[in-house]
Formats: sequence, structure tokens, C-alpha cells
Amino acid sequence: MSFTHLDAAGRARMVDVTLKQPTVRTATARGFVRCAPEVVAALRNGTAPKGDVLAVARIAGIQAAKSTPALLPLAHVIGVHRASVDLEVTDEGVEIEATVGTADRTGVEMEALTSVSVAALAIVDMVKGLDKGTLIENVRIVSKTGGKSGDWLRPGEPGVGPSATAPGEVPAAEGERA
Repeated sequence: MSFTHLDAAGRARMVDVTLKQPTVRTATARGFVRCAPEVVAALRNGTAPKGDVLAVARIAGIQAAKSTPALLPLAHVIGVHRASVDLEVTDEGVEIEATVGTADRTGVEMEALTSVSVAALAIVDMVKGLDKGTLIENVRIVSKTGGKSGDWLRPGEPGVGPSATAPGEVPAAEGERA
């Protein structure tokens, strides 16, 4: 059996994608941050002591998507041409959905997962003074488009949210969504 990230001597290596043609690709990941009721109330009321938790998490997630190769040693440096992070406060915590897009030689699944993970970590950091028991749960890829393996949707997963658009489609400007 051969492994794509090991050379003939068994040493770690980055897969060579130089001869692959760039294609349009997207990936959407989701995760959940479970919070105590007092944290949920502070998020809804905008009264978290450290400030605007959701704004910080959104920016942290976008920055994380662009920083993935610095965190994952065998991830390729690719052009992240689109990154959005949607957050929804629920009665139990915060649902996170990140969609990342590129026109490059390899997919953006790791970028989407990193985006959700770091957005979740930012939420924990911003609310840890209110609830030390805040928990990150169920970070996963829910869909991908493009590339050699084609499109994929996690079985049983509801469709992707409003931030997702078809390859080549331009997202509606803020406030223009139907």
C-alpha cells in the first residue's frame, strides 16, 4: 500500500500538485459551541464582558481559513478567494458554518474546518470568564464542490446555509438576500 503523504522511504512529504489544472472548488464546514444559558443571554443581548463575541469569531474564522498552511504542515498554500463565517445563537449555544472557495489545484476542506475550529475557539476565549465549561462540538465537513472527486454532501446533513453559492455564482451583497 502506498501513502500519498509519504515518500518511498516513509518520510512525510507534501503531495506534488504542480501539474494539476486549477478548478473552482468550495467546502462548507459546521460546528457547534455549547454554552451555559447565561452566555447565550449575553450573546443575544450583546453584553458579553469582552465585547462583540460574534464579530470577533467571524473575523477569526476568516483569518484562519487564510492561515491554514501555517497550521497544518502538509497543507498546500492556495489562493483562498472566498471565506464566509455564519453564526447563529441558539438556546444551547452558537452554530457555526464556514464556506471557503478557491480556483486552485487542491480543495479547501481543511480551510473550512480550520475556519470553524478557530471561530469556535474565539467564542470560547471571549466567554470563558462567564462559563469555563463552554464546549466545542461536532466540527465536520458538510459539503464540497469541484475537484477530481466531484461534489459531495454529508448524508443526513441539512443543505448548506445562505452563505453558500454555486461555483462561479457571486454571493448577494449584504442585505440583498431574499
